[in-house]
Amino acid sequence: MYRERASRVDGVVVWTRTAPESDGGPVYPVLPDGCMDLLWIGGRLSVAGPDTHAFTPPLSGAAGGFTDAVGVRFAPGIAPALLGVPAHELRDRRVDLTDLWPGPAGRDIAERVAAATDPAAALEAAALRRLALAGPPDPLLRAVVAGLDAGRPVAAVAESVGLGTRRLHRRSLDAFGYGPKTLARVLRLQRALALVRASVPYAETAVVAGYADQAHLARETRELAGLTLGAYAALANSETPQPSGSSTTA
Repeated sequence: MYRERASRVDGVVVWTRTAPESDGGPVYPVLPDGCMDLLWIGGRLSVAGPDTHAFTPPLSGAAGGFTDAVGVRFAPGIAPALLGVPAHELRDRRVDLTDLWPGPAGRDIAERVAAATDPAAALEAAALRRLALAGPPDPLLRAVVAGLDAGRPVAAVAESVGLGTRRLHRRSLDAFGYGPKTLARVLRLQRALALVRASVPYAETAVVAGYADQAHLARETRELAGLTLGAYAALANSETPQPSGSSTTA
């Protein structure tokens, strides 16, 4: 069972996933969403970088069930300042936090979370402390995400924030893990999948989300999500759907 709640800081979500009591349920793929996560799974503290394709969580244990997990998910562009690592270095990766922070900082967070009666709250508190030290998110990056999520062309977004397309590409690699065109594709897919979850017909979904047609939507869904539209709709309508982003495995 997956649950999430908004944190006290805008752009941050705290989530928990409880392992099923029995096996045989569906394995939910983790779909690209531009986000990054700080994860606590099986006594391991790790980071999930921004994904460019679907990631299928590995099964754990003889029964094939998942390990309980908690996480803090950061909207695109927020996590690199907290971690001190450019996002492109973590693209399509799951990395132990102690590999990024080999000193006492990573060990201290792990010990705090391990000792907490509420690991999710402890992980959130640690993340918010680091965010406070890093300072507020760059408003330019938020404007880039907002523009791309609204379906604006990359060149128009670059001009609106006072950057050339090359500079925007470099900034995007550090902040989001990939260039603005890829981020725009990921955000467009998320807009489309939200409509699919709301049972909007595929052809209408394609138009509203910004695709050329339903066939274009279907190709992008297969390429980025590794699923057909029908397969995604079936998962979305299942009893305990998982989130679409990077937040459910290490």
